[in-house]
Amino acid sequence: MTKPPAIGRALRAEYDSLLPPLKLGRRDFLATTLAAGFAAAAGPVVAQTAITTEASGLTAGAVRIPVEGGSIPAYRAMPEGATEAPVILVVQEIFGVHAYIQDVCRRLAHEGYLALAPELYVRQGEVSRYTEISRLLSEVVSKVPDEQVLADLDAAVTWAGRNGGNVNRLGITGFCWGGRVVWLYAAHNPRLKAGVAWYGGLDGETDELRPRQPLDLVADINAPVLGLYGGNDGGIPVETVEKMKAALARGSDAAKASEFVVYPDAPHAFHADYRPSYRADAATDGWQRALAWFERLL
Repeated sequence: MTKPPAIGRALRAEYDSLLPPLKLGRRDFLATTLAAGFAAAAGPVVAQTAITTEASGLTAGAVRIPVEGGSIPAYRAMPEGATEAPVILVVQEIFGVHAYIQDVCRRLAHEGYLALAPELYVRQGEVSRYTEISRLLSEVVSKVPDEQVLADLDAAVTWAGRNGGNVNRLGITGFCWGGRVVWLYAAHNPRLKAGVAWYGGLDGETDELRPRQPLDLVADINAPVLGLYGGNDGGIPVETVEKMKAALARGSDAAKASEFVVYPDAPHAFHADYRPSYRADAATDGWQRALAWFERLL
């Protein structure tokens, strides 16, 4: 068996939830950076639960976002003809902007939002090259600097403001790897109005690429975050959620306005409807709470 890479507890839970198998046929992995299919690396697709949202009535598809030194790919979905749509950044899982993340964008677009999901580690590697999850984590995901991620999200906001979005009504949501990023971005961008973090890491080791964790940032949070977590998440114990709650209560006004919902029996990645970790009740309730959060704050 391939030795797991040195990664944080939240990503360790993600890694463990995908075993077995570790090794995948190249033809089954992500075909492109913005993949049309689901990420085979996530394990077998649960066809009877995977949700597909049509793009009728939407402007949806791949775009490129200018960043320092070039541009990065992204997936955009918004109501057709919209000129002042509120903007929601959608932050990927470890598998990139694949079909599930694109579908989340379309779901939000049907609610009236410009949803934009940039590829946030495209500089570190092309995910289609990888046939082992451990190598994807150690060679790509673990090498993505937080500073780069935050700068790319800022660039995405700028792009959205020039392409039919109202960036004075700005939100962000993300899953697993992206859930942690939601907390970071809430402490980074003073224009942010609301965030929804799905089972994102809250603590862990720091290093040059990840100098601070969400627990270190509560004093700087600019917008309330709704945290949606599983009580049966092996990488994010409920004790850690409680620790974050206590820290938020001592933080900024926006931090104090943040909320958590913990679904007692839900595992990590309970919203990922294309995977065996999916829990329909928790996912549906969390999604409705997320929409209500954005409707109230944006």
